[in-house]
Parts: sequence; structure tokens; C-alpha cells
Amino acid sequence: MIRLSSAEGGAAEVAADEAIPTDELREGLLESLRAELGAAVVGSHIRPGDDLWVRVTADAWRTAGEVVRSILGCTYFDFLSAIDWLPSPFGRDMDSQEDLIISGAEPREPPAMTTGYAGGDTRLQVFARVANLDQHYGVTLKVDVADDDPSLLTWVPVYAGANWHEREAWEMYGITFVGHPHLVHMYLPGDFEGNPMRKDFPLLARRVKPWPGIVDVEPMPGGTDDEGEGEGE
Repeated sequence: MIRLSSAEGGAAEVAADEAIPTDELREGLLESLRAELGAAVVGSHIRPGDDLWVRVTADAWRTAGEVVRSILGCTYFDFLSAIDWLPSPFGRDMDSQEDLIISGAEPREPPAMTTGYAGGDTRLQVFARVANLDQHYGVTLKVDVADDDPSLLTWVPVYAGANWHEREAWEMYGITFVGHPHLVHMYLPGDFEGNPMRKDFPLLARRVKPWPGIVDVEPMPGGTDDEGEGEGE
């Protein structure tokens, strides 16, 4: 073990501090959001020179959209979606050696739930990406969605482009966007029950045939079973 003198240790700490990259632009954006939203900003992450993630409370979700548009100048709406951080209770469902059940083996504990940049407290989150095209930066906003009341105010009055993104998140994850003008199915039959992108939704097709399954190759029309047979005769 190498021990540093107090002077050497102090110099090492200064050098380490100087080596930490800073991003004045995104730090300023974060401070502006905190000034407007106060305690509603509950998490953040800056990747210097690259990106900014900010997590807000559910009751401030609409307001956060208004702030990034009007105060930060992020008039470009990129996308809105959702994610279920719950580890799948079905594992990979026959897809992997990792999921084989070995006789006499101790059952494995399910992996811990993680929620990515800026953290999170619930299994379901909504996140949206907006950008300022004049100054060439973007912001990703995240929000926890309660398990017992998966709902948020719609962003449609703020960003019209959020319309079908919210419909998709409602259809696939069961998150209601209060005030949305036309919250109806996009992909699934109108009477479909359940939300296919939730981790606890059973994918029955994968029980019939393990994903990705075996590719059934059929011969090309007019071809032969042995490609090239008889060539040159």
C-alpha cells in the first residue's frame, strides 16, 4: 500500500476534481428546471457534453412539459413512451440455458429492479424527449407512474405530436393520459384485454414455439430441392 503525504494527497484531490468533466449548458438547464418546478424535480443525471435526464413528480408532468417548451425553448417534440422496469416473472421462457430448471437446484432470486438514469421509485415510468433545435440540445423527462393509479395529464395541449405516442403507451402499458382527445386502440382489437408490453403479460405464442423459433425455409417458386442441380449439363 502506498501512503501519500498530506500535501501529496491534497494535490491528488485537486487533480481528481479538475479531471471531472463539467457541462455548464446542461447544468444551467437543470437549474432553470429546478427554479421553475422546485421540489417536483426528484432526480437528474447529466452526461457531460451529451445529454440531460430529469425526473419529475407525476403531478408536475404537464407543467414540466410546458417549462421545457416555453422556458428552455425545446419546441421540437421527439417521442413519448413508457417502460416497465419489473424483471419478467417468466424469465426468458425457454429461450436460454440460463432459464433451464435443474433438478435439485436452489431457486434463483429474481433480479433487482433498476430504473436507469435519474432513478425511479415505481415499476412503470413514462419518458419523453424534446429538443431545442436552435441551440442543439435535448432533454429527456421521466416520471414515475403509480401502480394503483397509472395515469398522467396528457401532453397533447403542449405538444400536439404526443397524441399517438400517448395512445400507444395507453394501449401497451395501461397508462391513462387524462384529457387526451382520442384514447383508443391503434394496433389491437377494440375488445382486447391486457397490456402486452407489461412484463407480467404472458406471451402465449412463445409457449407454443420458443422464440425466435425455427425458421421454416421454403424453396423458391420453380426451384429444385437441390439448388444448382443439373447446372452445366
